[in-house]
Amino acid sequence: MVEVERVGWYSIGINCFLTFLNLTIALASGSLAVAAEMIHNLVDLMAAVAVLVGLKISKRESRDFPYGLYKVENVVAVGIAFLIFLTGYEIARQAIFGLERQTTVNVWILAGVALSMIIPWAFSRYEMRVGRAANSPSLIADAQEYRVHIFSSGVVLVALAGQWAGLPLDRVAALVVVVLAAKTGWELLSDGMRVLLDASIDAETLYEVREIIQSHSAVVNVKSLTGRNAGRYRFLESEIGLRVADLEKAHQLSHAIEESIRQHVPHIERVLIQVEPAQKPVQRVAVSVKNEKGTVSQHFGTAPFFTFIDVRVADGARLRHQMVINPHRMDEKQRGLRVAHWLINEGVDVVISGDDLHEKAPGYVLADAGVTASTSNSNDLEATLKEWQEEVTSSQS
Repeated sequence: MVEVERVGWYSIGINCFLTFLNLTIALASGSLAVAAEMIHNLVDLMAAVAVLVGLKISKRESRDFPYGLYKVENVVAVGIAFLIFLTGYEIARQAIFGLERQTTVNVWILAGVALSMIIPWAFSRYEMRVGRAANSPSLIADAQEYRVHIFSSGVVLVALAGQWAGLPLDRVAALVVVVLAAKTGWELLSDGMRVLLDASIDAETLYEVREIIQSHSAVVNVKSLTGRNAGRYRFLESEIGLRVADLEKAHQLSHAIEESIRQHVPHIERVLIQVEPAQKPVQRVAVSVKNEKGTVSQHFGTAPFFTFIDVRVADGARLRHQMVINPHRMDEKQRGLRVAHWLINEGVDVVISGDDLHEKAPGYVLADAGVTASTSNSNDLEATLKEWQEEVTSSQS
């Protein structure tokens, strides 16, 4: 923020210098185009002051504005757009209705106009870099306006060179400046009004946020996701379903998701996540087994196989039955943890094993992902599944 304000002060100083420079050239040359460019600089000086005021006001907190005063920067950007339109009108009026005037051109005048091109070019690159890094619409708007000066001063330079060669290009150059100013003004106005009217954050950012949310294994679905800009900051709201019934656990997961969003998406001011338990219509159950007959294994990490059963919650019907080799059964270290992560990636909702996973590292990993871990009291697969379904029915009743 300190650098952003410092750039605002730099912009005021540069506009003061450019205004004085073009005023001097206009008086020495009598050029309408240079006079119009001087008016352009004067308007930009007022705009630069407005940018600095906007940057300071946007930081203030107020009970009357609980979401902050960040949009002040967008108001400033819209104000700059109207100032550009005013500049364009003034230039066009003088070019069309102004009286003919004698224009004096020499090397020093051309050098002065060239300098009025180089300074905006150098500063706009610096200001645009800072503005984008800070996501500041007012600095970006100011940098875009300096780029208009690069083109307009270039047009003025060509016009004066033409005048020196006997070509009457002064009024034409002034009108070209009008077109350049109007184009930039319209872009700033449309972008600023989108934010003031609470238009959505761009689709690419929303897609990135949705991917971050869905990357958390406990998330069943993303019911809604909306976002808006306010100044340089972003506000996000999302409603998600978690396969976690415990409120404290759901609260911890929502904080973890919010932190992930802040780490990957810049300039997030506020993230509001509403969570609610969401049970999938079909649950995937994984049972550790030690042979192809389906004998339940008493060991979790070293179990040779896992049987996956997809069970429809509504009536308990089994939709799919598949036995899969445990890919980590031969690992030398952290077999249990690796198996837990593998099962989570396979979309498992319930893990049943003869090994009691409570207060063990794999059990904590599964719990963090919203996966229920149950201990089987039987070696028979069918008896184990029946026991689990009875527990589920009992808990629902």
